[in-house]
Amino acid sequence: MILTVTPNPSLDRTYEVPALDRGEVIRATGERMDPGGKGVNVSRAVAAAGRRTVAVLPLGGAPGALVADLLDAQGIEVAPVAVAGATRSNIALAEADGVLTKINAPGPELSAAEQESLLEAVRVRSADADWIACCGSLPRGLAPTWYAELVARSHRAGARIALDTSGPALLAALREGPDVVKPNAEELAGAVGRPLATVGDAVKAAEELRGLGARAVLASLGADGQLLVSEGGVWFASARVGVVRSNVGAGDASLAGFLVAGGEGPGALASAVAHGAAAVQLPGSVMPRPADLDPDAVTVTSAVPVDRVLTEPVS
Repeated sequence: MILTVTPNPSLDRTYEVPALDRGEVIRATGERMDPGGKGVNVSRAVAAAGRRTVAVLPLGGAPGALVADLLDAQGIEVAPVAVAGATRSNIALAEADGVLTKINAPGPELSAAEQESLLEAVRVRSADADWIACCGSLPRGLAPTWYAELVARSHRAGARIALDTSGPALLAALREGPDVVKPNAEELAGAVGRPLATVGDAVKAAEELRGLGARAVLASLGADGQLLVSEGGVWFASARVGVVRSNVGAGDASLAGFLVAGGEGPGALASAVAHGAAAVQLPGSVMPRPADLDPDAVTVTSAVPVDRVLTEPVS
């Protein structure tokens, strides 16, 4: 079982539009409504893969109730923590050329009691978890050290932790030794405080995060592929991708693919890339099912192309 923790979940509405013209009436060609938040997306991808998952998340108001209903309809066990504020609602506009514009609401502010209730809910539901995936931004009211506290408590209970966050929350949590962290290129550059121009730059940055405490780093480099840097070695993987429809939740699908394949080594990296590649070819934040995956399109190598210039360098 994979337990996910999403401190700032959302109700996500995605509209597919021909083009985004400011000041004009735009007629959508498609629309979806999904439960959102990075950890929620990981649970959705795990469930789509046919594995059991439990989603721990604070929920409030009518949007929170709808998130719980949508998750239940997808066969995901929900461990809700009631909060006074309403769960946030986000909007994504997906253009025909693959450009995505997102409007993310701030979400409710959690009280000290609500924060502790969230930690307690994780403790109660984590006894039979193979992994705990802690994902996304922290809502108002939570200090940057909240994830660090969660990692420390979970490790004391013997759980393995996958962490997908950024900024001060990521840096604070590193000292507690999360088993794997999953930054994208921008988050990786921000964590080390320098630009990334090549795959080699990303490898060095990932090794620096390991030096700060992360046991493994699964770094997404966008269209260029993914890196896995761990005690066992360094691997690079990429995949052939057809038409990109939406990258919403693709990184979360990738983390789910990594965890359902065991969460370590080149096999798990290949699964991560296959899931991420499948996700970007689906509409909105639809999570890939086994039939959507194309393992033959994935290449994994320990001969990391360190001199390759990133398609989208991070300055």
